[in-house]
Amino acid sequence: MIPKPGAGELSHLDPQGRVSMVDVGDRPISDREATASGFVRVSDRARAAIAAGTLSKGDVLEVCRVAGIMAAKRTPELIPLCHPISISHVSVEADLDPELALVKLRATVRCRDATGVEMEALTAVAVAGLTVIDMIKSVDPWAEIGGIGMESKSGGRSGTLRRPDRSSAQDG
Repeated sequence: MIPKPGAGELSHLDPQGRVSMVDVGDRPISDREATASGFVRVSDRARAAIAAGTLSKGDVLEVCRVAGIMAAKRTPELIPLCHPISISHVSVEADLDPELALVKLRATVRCRDATGVEMEALTAVAVAGLTVIDMIKSVDPWAEIGGIGMESKSGGRSGTLRRPDRSSAQDG
C-alpha cells in the first residue's frame, strides 16, 4: 500500500501508485507569486552581436522576454499534470552581463488561484533561454543554458520561501 502523500512525498500518485493530477478543488484561493532565474553563457562574439543589435533575427533580449511570457501562459500544455491557472502577471527580465558573457534571465509570475506558479516561472526562464540560443546559434553554436531554479515563492500552504545562497548550499 502506498502512503497518502504528505510533506516531502510524491503528490502525483493515486492510492494504487498510478500517476494522477492532484485535486486542488478544496484548497483556498490565494495570491501566489514565484520568481525563477537562470542564464545563457555565450561566446564573446555572440555577446558583442547581442550588445550591438546586429543579429539577423532581431533584438535577442526583447524577443526572449516575449517568448518567456508566452511560455509561462502555455505551461500546462508542456508539463504533464500541471494545472491550468489564471495568471494575472508575467514579467521576464533579460540582461546582458558583458563582463561574464552571460544573458541573465529572471521571470516572476503572479496569480490568484488554488495552486502555485512555480512551474510557470521556471518554464518562462527555460524558454527565454532556448530563444536566446536559437537567435545566436549562427554566431555561437555552443551557447549553453544553466542555473535554472527557483528564487522565491509566496502564497499557499507553504507561505513565503526564498532560495538559500547557492554558494553555500550543499544539496542545490
